Amino acid sequence: MRGAGPAAKGISGRRSLRPLTGVLAAMAVSLTGTRISAVALPWFVLVTTGSATRTGLVAFFQMAPYVVVKAFTGPLVDRTGPRAVSWTTDLVSATAAVAIPLFHARHLLSFPLLLALVAVIGAARGPGDLAKEVMVPEAAERGGVPLERATGLSGVTERLASTIGPAAGGSLVALLGPLTGLTVNAGCFALGSVIIQLALPRGMGHAAEDVPAQAGETPPGYWRRFGEGFAFLRGDPLLLTVIVMVGITNLLDAAFTTVLMPVWARESGNGPAAIGLTGSVMGAAAVAGSLIAAVAAHRLRRRVVFFAGFLLAGAPRFLVLASDAPLEVVLAVFAVSGFGAGFLNPVLGAVLLERVPRRLLGRVNALGDSLAWAGIPLGGLIAGAVVASAGLVPVLLAGGLAYFLTTTATGLRPEWREMDRGRPGGRRLLKRHTEEDGPHRNTHTPR
Repeated sequence: MRGAGPAAKGISGRRSLRPLTGVLAAMAVSLTGTRISAVALPWFVLVTTGSATRTGLVAFFQMAPYVVVKAFTGPLVDRTGPRAVSWTTDLVSATAAVAIPLFHARHLLSFPLLLALVAVIGAARGPGDLAKEVMVPEAAERGGVPLERATGLSGVTERLASTIGPAAGGSLVALLGPLTGLTVNAGCFALGSVIIQLALPRGMGHAAEDVPAQAGETPPGYWRRFGEGFAFLRGDPLLLTVIVMVGITNLLDAAFTTVLMPVWARESGNGPAAIGLTGSVMGAAAVAGSLIAAVAAHRLRRRVVFFAGFLLAGAPRFLVLASDAPLEVVLAVFAVSGFGAGFLNPVLGAVLLERVPRRLLGRVNALGDSLAWAGIPLGGLIAGAVVASAGLVPVLLAGGLAYFLTTTATGLRPEWREMDRGRPGGRRLLKRHTEEDGPHRNTHTPR
């Protein structure tokens, strides 16, 4: 990627917010489509098959390719350039997504074919999401926007998508059926591809520049690039601890979203509209939390905010569904959880911004995301099987307890002290790597 300076501001040298606006807009529409699909696809499988196990299996076939492909595409994104990767993979996702309702309408959609199509969507989404994340810091530089603020805006964009997407998905499924939601999802992916092609300047989103090879040396190949990212990640204890903790919570969140929520909605009689409503309430509260974090991130004690946010965002959602509380109480708890969740990614984004050199951004980001998302494919699969054998309430109680222990016991490890000390240490790290490797960029933390 290009470094800071006049070249990063366009040919004229003037700053422009168009690149950042374009990247955030593409993120917004593709993430909104994903959130709509998160309501429509599980509901479609649940009502057509009546099987929680098959619902979890579909989630597995979508997320397993996402994690695996993303893990190995970091060097390719760095080498090919995130712009080309972003618009092409969005186009592939749109094609596979629209094929589901088309095949179903012609009575050709067998369950194995559905699994194959969602696997293609997941495999394309991995590098597509990564490519957009990688372009945020360069777009911020071109607009003269501080990188921490750009990270916060990226978090707000995701939270807005988490607000609009479930509401739209729940409404579409309730009024027009789940296949309509899947069609809209395909349209969102296609629109994201168009935005990247039209809104971003031609000089943006090129391949990252590696350290020049010595005389007689060949340029680094794929596995050397991959190894450099792995070595950097392995040498940072704080990032590794974050990945382990987030990996466990991601598994629990996947189980909650893909299986436990749809089964709760069906058994409680609230229906798919309740899934959209709870997601929208949580997303709206998360937007408020993200905005506060984006404005006040430099004044916050990161470690306290981080663990307090997880305490609110995790276990309460599981426990309120297990308590058979009225929908109004469920919505109130989801609002509190969303507010806490809104602080997490801006804080983590600021920490990671200080630690990852620009030239390694794609590969470190891809590896970190994939390791932290490794449990997501198993979340729905495990939840579907356990709910089928033990029932919904015991699984909700066990999930809430696991979430609470993970997000409290992990905080006792000494690596977390670096989170509060990260800002001055990060400036020293930034200076050293700027001199040797080029400017830093932040990496995106999985959710």
